[in-house]
Amino acid sequence: MTTYLLAGGGTAGHVNPLLAVADVLRDRDPGAEVIVLGTREGLEARLVPDRGYELLIVDKVPFPRRPNGAALRFPAAFRRAVGQVRGHIRERGVDVVVGFGGYAAAPAYVAARREGVPVVVHEANAKPGLANVLGARRAAAVGVAFPGTPLRGAEEVGMPLRREIVDLDRAALRAEAAAHYGLDPARPTLLVFGGSLGARRLNEAFTGAAADVVATGHQLVHLAGARWEGGAPEVPGYVQRPYEDRMDLAFAIADVIVSRSGAATVSEISALGIPAVYVPYAVGNGEQALNARAAVAAGAALLVPDAEFTADLVRARIVPLLQDAEALERMRQAAASVGSRTGAEAVVALIDRAVAAR
Repeated sequence: MTTYLLAGGGTAGHVNPLLAVADVLRDRDPGAEVIVLGTREGLEARLVPDRGYELLIVDKVPFPRRPNGAALRFPAAFRRAVGQVRGHIRERGVDVVVGFGGYAAAPAYVAARREGVPVVVHEANAKPGLANVLGARRAAAVGVAFPGTPLRGAEEVGMPLRREIVDLDRAALRAEAAAHYGLDPARPTLLVFGGSLGARRLNEAFTGAAADVVATGHQLVHLAGARWEGGAPEVPGYVQRPYEDRMDLAFAIADVIVSRSGAATVSEISALGIPAVYVPYAVGNGEQALNARAAVAAGAALLVPDAEFTADLVRARIVPLLQDAEALERMRQAAASVGSRTGAEAVVALIDRAVAAR
């Protein structure tokens, strides 16, 4: 029996790919032991047990960004975290460590090396995080979601996706999706979303230009986020929701999407072959723009800087795109060339290779 330790967490961007790989490992060999390493504070503390996996705990030890008291305490805290993971590896007889980034991954990589256990790294973003830069240096295999990700030994494998995306039949679900939103399944639909908390820039632009979008013949589903307080215009064919638990229905009704460009969002939209306009989140280290790079280069998507995205830009660029059926069809065909629904299986192939070479 093989024992897999999957390390990562903190955000959905780390936890969801981890769980997608865990599901493939468990489905193909119910006798295998698939356990997860995470922190008490991260999203994994809830999502991992809910999915039926055991969660082993490691202390959260952030890398210091500047010289201060936390930097002085870091070496001892990190050694303690590495010791915790080494104990887990020995106690559970771990055969391979698979890291997805986040606070749990860095001590897992060091512990695995000291215990002589092979490491496989998966990086979801086009710009890798510090933990995965560390792990990739001595990893048995490194998989990345996007081409050009600067990690040693990187192989492009795509993004491990949620099962509801991998198995989604958009055409079969379209009528149900239209009924869910009270819309016409025969009319084309633009989907706009900015994550669970929304995106103010997108919200202001589309509440301001909703009538112009609907005038193209498109319906508009706008997921504005839980914090949006700007209201919704009373435009027939426009539907605003604060959030959506059934993103499979949102994707099923969508013919075009405008969204942020987080790694999972870009990967899911590309896998489903939906034309997109990405508006990267302006705060951070620029990874969202990099995440969209391959889709834009292939012609599957357009990129608009956040600072430029206004209601006037929607009228000037999005509305003409919605009216250009030939351009949208080219984008659909291009999306099929960059999207993949087999990322989880590709990561499992890396894991198998690492275990066989041990």
